[in-house]
Amino acid sequence: MNSFLPAAAALSAVVVASVSQLLLKSAANRTYPSLIRQYLNVRVVVGYGMMVLSTLLFILAYRLGLNVKSGPILEALGYPIILVFSYLFFREPLTKRKILGNLIIICGIVIFHL
Repeated sequence: MNSFLPAAAALSAVVVASVSQLLLKSAANRTYPSLIRQYLNVRVVVGYGMMVLSTLLFILAYRLGLNVKSGPILEALGYPIILVFSYLFFREPLTKRKILGNLIIICGIVIFHL
């Protein structure tokens, strides 16, 4: 079996989960006329649907042969992805603390895979 496929499925799961979090945050930043609309709107429903898709992609990655100890490490890539997406789409500031924290995460991922 191609060793690229499990990693591609896992990385796809991370990206899908990151986009899902963006949708959920954008829904949370809005005001709604009722409690029902706050929880049952397109952004929330699609966001949670994407979370389910992300879970299914990780299951697929494990079935394709992703090493069990590599899964959580690859999932940690979601933090830097969210940092970049939040900056691009919500104009959240990139503080030194956020950048340092994400660099530590990336260094840990690199060290783990050496």
